[in-house]
Amino acid sequence: MRFVLALFKHETNTFSPQPTNVSSFSRGSMYEGPCYGDDAIKACQGTNNAVAAYLDLAQELGAEVDFVVSANAVPSGVVTQEVFDAIVTPIIDSVKAGCDAVLLDLHGAMVAEGYADAEAELLRRLREVAPSVPIAVSLDFHANVGARFIEYADIVTGYCTYPHVDVYQTGERAAKSLRAMLEQRIDPTIIWRRLPMMTQILKQSPSIQPMKQIMDFACAAEAKGRVLNASVFAGFPLADIACVGLSIVLVADKSKVEDARKLLDELTAMAWRHRGDFMETLPNYEDSLSEAAALTEGPVLLVDHGDNCASGGTTDEMSVLRKVIELGMQNVVAGPFWDPKAVEELILAGIGANCDIDIGGKTDMPSMGLKGRPLRVSGKVVNITDGNYTVTGPMLTGMRLSLVRTVVFDTGSILIMVSERPQEPFDLGIFTHANIDPSRKKFVLIKSKQHFRAGFEAIAKHIVMVAGPGVCGSDFESFPYRNLKRPIYPLDEHVSLQDAEERL
Repeated sequence: MRFVLALFKHETNTFSPQPTNVSSFSRGSMYEGPCYGDDAIKACQGTNNAVAAYLDLAQELGAEVDFVVSANAVPSGVVTQEVFDAIVTPIIDSVKAGCDAVLLDLHGAMVAEGYADAEAELLRRLREVAPSVPIAVSLDFHANVGARFIEYADIVTGYCTYPHVDVYQTGERAAKSLRAMLEQRIDPTIIWRRLPMMTQILKQSPSIQPMKQIMDFACAAEAKGRVLNASVFAGFPLADIACVGLSIVLVADKSKVEDARKLLDELTAMAWRHRGDFMETLPNYEDSLSEAAALTEGPVLLVDHGDNCASGGTTDEMSVLRKVIELGMQNVVAGPFWDPKAVEELILAGIGANCDIDIGGKTDMPSMGLKGRPLRVSGKVVNITDGNYTVTGPMLTGMRLSLVRTVVFDTGSILIMVSERPQEPFDLGIFTHANIDPSRKKFVLIKSKQHFRAGFEAIAKHIVMVAGPGVCGSDFESFPYRNLKRPIYPLDEHVSLQDAEERL
């Protein structure tokens, strides 16, 4: 047998000013851009990635593998059509050459120029050249699932965790169903529903209610064999496209499709009943920081979730750090902040140099009416690194990541980490690689939403969520949506379950 494998991931924040180019697709790689063939295998084999499970399946079956491309980008703005075509074309060409199965490790919330549902466009092109070849896909928990995507896939599985610590297992679930399909032990079909509801990212995690009971119910149904695969997708609300929203996707053997429809109805009712529990009103960031400053025991995690690069933020919005300085908070580590220009200047100054420098604030966010405002700080360059480290925590375990050149700047009360590449802190290695032990700091200021919990929650005495400015906020009323399928909760006052419901 011959399998075609590809990893192609991007979570698109359509409000983000950050361009998405070829070099953006270097996340989880030491390369400037995607890696191909043997390099892709080397980057992903034995890691906590769905495609690693695909490689293991191929080895078990003795199948030939063409791992076409590993292309993973930090969330940012819309992917250009040129970049999309450049990454997709080799995948299509490999499938054209003939194969027995296509196994894809995708995100599910990519938007490209001309393609609001970019993953559906990838699958459409695959079906043009291979109408009957089985296609198995693993998706991120934040996928925005659309009807065209479902039309072209055979098997779909989604992460059951957030932070995403079950990525390999998600690929394993897809691989198991694909193997059964290839061995003609099952005849799979997909039934699904997208609900007319958006959910705040801070309230989505399956480790807490209300998602916990919904995801637990879906996982139990899969474990008991009611369906082959059950996936609940919280959706990614920071995209102005029609197919935003919570969705449920079930892969069932055609002999059990009626029970699968019953399960779909049960999960739909649970999610809709708790739609209000997925929303909360957050205090302003100044009040949150003032309360945090009064805490006596550290580490206190200050989590700025309005400017998180893993949701498309610029990671250079400095309002929260500016307030930390105004409050006189001591023994702080903060970052990493994305500012290649400041990194260059500090490296030229050298370790030990005393500098006055502007950090961050170099990016405007016109969609949100925000202007960049750099932060002027004085201090000393105390470390310069290549930004490379290996993840040892439970999320993306074993992956080799890079901030590229990174500088640690000491203001006396605060260690500020500045890097050439944006990256969400979900592993302690982001600090320890630069000889910073965050467990010994009173305050740890990071830009994240939920992934920080994978590596940082265990060291925290307190966690303070800070709603700083940016393109990743939780107040949907502040976003200039134009393309959502309406009505949708909570933006519309009167919405029923039937109002934007899609099912197949």
